[in-house]
Amino acid sequence: MQTSSERHEYPAHWEADVVLRDGGTARIRPITVDDAERLVSFYEQVSDESKYYRFFAPYPRLSAKDVHRFTHHDFVDRVGLAAAVGDDFIGTVRYDRIGAGGRPATGAEADEAEVAFLVQDAHQGRGVASALLEHIAAVARERGIRRFAAEVLPANTKMIKVFTDAGYRQKRSFEDGVVRLEFDLEPTDRSLAVQYAREQRAEARSVQRLLAPGAVAVIGTGRAPGGVGRSILDNIRDGGFTGRLYAVNGALPEGRKELDGVPAFRSVRDIDGPVDLAVVAVPAERVPEVVAECGEHDVQGLVVISAGYAESGPEGRERQRALVRQARSHGMRIIGPNSFGVINTSPEVRLNASLAPDMPRAGRIGLFAQSGAIGVALLSRLHRRGGGVTGVTGLSTFVSSGNRADVSGNDVLQYWYEDADTDVALMYLESIGNPRKFTRLARRTAAAKPLVVVQGARHGAGPRGHAVRATQLPHATVSALLRQAGVIRVDTITELVDAGLLLARQPLPAGPRVAILGNSESLGLLTYDACLAEGLRPHPPQDLTTAASAADFHAALSRALADDSSDAVVVTAIPSVGEGSDGDAALAEALRSAAAEQPTKPVLVVHVELGGLAEALSAATSTAPQPGASGPAPKTGGTRTGERADPRTGADEGAEADGKGTPGPVPPPEGAHPIPAYPAAERAVRALAQAVAYGQWRRDAADPGKVPEYEDIDERGAAALIKGLLARGQGLTLTTDATCELLAAYGVHVHRALPAPTPDAAAAAARALGYPVALKATAPHLRHRADLGGVRLDLADEEQLRRAYAELTELFGSPEELRPVVQRMAPRGVDTVVRAVIDPAAGAVLSFGLAGAASQLLGDMAHRLIPVTDRDATSLVRSIRTAPLLFGWRGSAPVDTPALEELMLRVSRLVHDHPEVVAVTLEPVVVAPHGISVLGASVRLAPPPARDDQGPRTLPPTY
Repeated sequence: MQTSSERHEYPAHWEADVVLRDGGTARIRPITVDDAERLVSFYEQVSDESKYYRFFAPYPRLSAKDVHRFTHHDFVDRVGLAAAVGDDFIGTVRYDRIGAGGRPATGAEADEAEVAFLVQDAHQGRGVASALLEHIAAVARERGIRRFAAEVLPANTKMIKVFTDAGYRQKRSFEDGVVRLEFDLEPTDRSLAVQYAREQRAEARSVQRLLAPGAVAVIGTGRAPGGVGRSILDNIRDGGFTGRLYAVNGALPEGRKELDGVPAFRSVRDIDGPVDLAVVAVPAERVPEVVAECGEHDVQGLVVISAGYAESGPEGRERQRALVRQARSHGMRIIGPNSFGVINTSPEVRLNASLAPDMPRAGRIGLFAQSGAIGVALLSRLHRRGGGVTGVTGLSTFVSSGNRADVSGNDVLQYWYEDADTDVALMYLESIGNPRKFTRLARRTAAAKPLVVVQGARHGAGPRGHAVRATQLPHATVSALLRQAGVIRVDTITELVDAGLLLARQPLPAGPRVAILGNSESLGLLTYDACLAEGLRPHPPQDLTTAASAADFHAALSRALADDSSDAVVVTAIPSVGEGSDGDAALAEALRSAAAEQPTKPVLVVHVELGGLAEALSAATSTAPQPGASGPAPKTGGTRTGERADPRTGADEGAEADGKGTPGPVPPPEGAHPIPAYPAAERAVRALAQAVAYGQWRRDAADPGKVPEYEDIDERGAAALIKGLLARGQGLTLTTDATCELLAAYGVHVHRALPAPTPDAAAAAARALGYPVALKATAPHLRHRADLGGVRLDLADEEQLRRAYAELTELFGSPEELRPVVQRMAPRGVDTVVRAVIDPAAGAVLSFGLAGAASQLLGDMAHRLIPVTDRDATSLVRSIRTAPLLFGWRGSAPVDTPALEELMLRVSRLVHDHPEVVAVTLEPVVVAPHGISVLGASVRLAPPPARDDQGPRTLPPTY
């Protein structure tokens, strides 16, 4: 519990856990009056040189006055932050608000502050100062400070580099032997890029420490075979782990030094040497003791297999929060709890720290699963299909996050992004803790390698073990936003594997044109129909007849691949009577050799009961065990810790593949791609369609467009208006006048609608606006419901207006119930709706559709993440199913879509520039052949969040 200081309550929202450059963690928090002893202890451990750099003079110890100054802050004009590991400070930063001449100042009029850092020498180089700078800058912006100044000795090159590398706009001067740096705190594209790059490196490194350890201790290994801990120990040992392996069991009898050849200890503290990863498989009530021992031994990370946490209810949820807090206090990250484990098939590591009894085949697919059961199913399917049905492939890494208390899919994406061993990422997600960050990371990852995601719990609450922010967006909207970020969204784990295998083995198609050839006319027609259903452009199937030989297939495939009018080829095949395995092998070799001659186009095979062909396709390019060859090392006599296993076969180096003299498989020819095969045309074509869409996204992502600048936007005026409006309340829906004023600041002009509580008021309003006019009922049950008769259009004079007023009140009730308004008629066109909303989980989203039944009944809306680029706006207009109505459907006049796109770009800018604007609705927006008319608008404001995805790096909170 921290003690508040002089002017403000303790700002708990400034507390944050961060990942440092080396993958370890630290906690950043405000310094308070309770920290005097910690500060003195911290300062005593700093070298004389670092003290000199901080104070510009020898300064061996802090005086009582210094300690008071550095621990007493008002959290407005004087702020100090510390980075701590456990109970110890490892770095500090503070700012003091200054005015003219650099003198101390108070109040918002002084918007500059002097900033200074001090980092313990033992922790320099870990990125502590960079993390502190990000957080102190965010605090300063929150307190109205717009600029930092720092004075640094020229010899203090490390600190100068911290400032210059941060990416802020800055000014440098040199006077009296001191370098003075001044920099604005407003985030820039470069400062955000620097921040995201640091975040990526740190989080990737934290995952790498978990997946590529040099030494592993399994804590909770039973003395007898069986049980979770002992099984994991056996799996690590038998998988051929290349590092040091230890067994830990507190109940080991005195004098027992090993378990099945693995060094054994009663506590991790007894191990003589470093331990990088601890796999924890003890009852939940014993885990805190184990974590404490791991922290004392400087273990770098934990995989917690133990259950009994948030999945078990409120008591378990609190136990889980305490577990994460305890681990982070020692600088450790956690996978789990309730995890199935982790796997790394790299020949340099070969770690199977999971409950999977066999080490998967090594390959290029990364797999992440939040569910242990689904993880088992995916491992099984990839293992089965990787060696039999569709040709050889395998895993690079596997992570089962369990309750996802700490390490999440976002962290693993950071690792995969730069992992040279992973070409395709497959993810099974039941919840997304930070969708805004996930879409940002997914967009960057997908630009480099395919990312395929299946979501569980789409239509209900997520697993009890996952604490996530609730989203107000429908699942279909979230899916659309993921697709915008380049994610290949699939509905089942079967589709996940189908798409993953194709993307791991074949080049991306250049377009949707598909050639179909095979020896079954019926199977070819099924494939043709499936292509049309998936939006592809198939050529008529080429029937080679059932008499086709392997040479015929080779020639036909070669022609199809050489044809510039096709972007991909689907080969359909049925068994040839009496040929058996020899015929399958010949056909597989024919397809492989033809594909190798033209390796730039994807080839898929649809087979019917052709196990032999699928195996032959595998054998043609295999680097994995074949039928008859040995699989993973057996449980007894397997590869021991430190011994190297052959990555091709899983056998020890120098051993024969099957123990009978059968040679192992040979590497594939240069440039060859394993050919995926599918048991049904629909599955093959669906995977191909997903690859086509992803390929198009990659090409579009190369030129994402830009966010236009508009000279008539008054950003400062809008900010002042918003500040004044929010001063009246915490959240409010703006009045019509305030709505029109705020939108006008961004060039969005709403047609005035004047209230008409009486017929005379209606007539006066019409005279003020000018005829022709419209009379509308704005009561909630009649708003935007022209079909109910609550709107009268094209009223040319006062007589028509008064008659329409009488009709409305006679049909629907008194003016008090109807709330009628008068509005000048707009040019006829297509009624549309434009909305923007800030979702608590997904962030700012822009939506578009046609007004009325199309959007309300059919849900025909398209969505894009804000800020929207010009290319986004163009595609948004064309993404709805009813888009043809905007482009001259059935001879109607095309409407002014460029004006509509500009409107959406302006709304996007408004919401992006001002996070206080949490909802905007423009309805209807009438898009005419020339110009647009915004006839209705509403805006809602709320105080902005203290931190967002553009704020400083933080780990998810534990509360």
